[in-house]
Amino acid sequence: MITVQSTINASIDKVWEFWTLPEHIKNWSYASAEWHSPHAENDLRVGGKFKTTMAAKDASISFDFGGEYTLVEKNKAIEYVLEDGRKVEITFEETPNGVEITESFDPETENSDEMQQGGWNAILDNFKSYVESN
Repeated sequence: MITVQSTINASIDKVWEFWTLPEHIKNWSYASAEWHSPHAENDLRVGGKFKTTMAAKDASISFDFGGEYTLVEKNKAIEYVLEDGRKVEITFEETPNGVEITESFDPETENSDEMQQGGWNAILDNFKSYVESN
């Protein structure tokens, strides 16, 4: 698995809300300024599904990122299986410096591990910036 991590200077309740509500997901779930997420839906429960559309702002390409939840523990952990069968585990831990988010995911085979880690790190950086500025 590949792991990315960040500490968010906010309360656990705010971090959880901004991570899970579609109206917030659309504001951070992309890897660079040339991209955006025009659509997000989230049925946050075991067996529930989620989907986020990630698209280039110039409309040259878009794709859906989605899967099904296998574990949901409010303010603690989320696990899901992506549509291609890869597993993702996310933990949320309160620390003296804020909420530490750790994401571990099965890599895909099309891109290098370094590229995937960089992309997931960029999205996590967007999340951190969005939460801390709102």
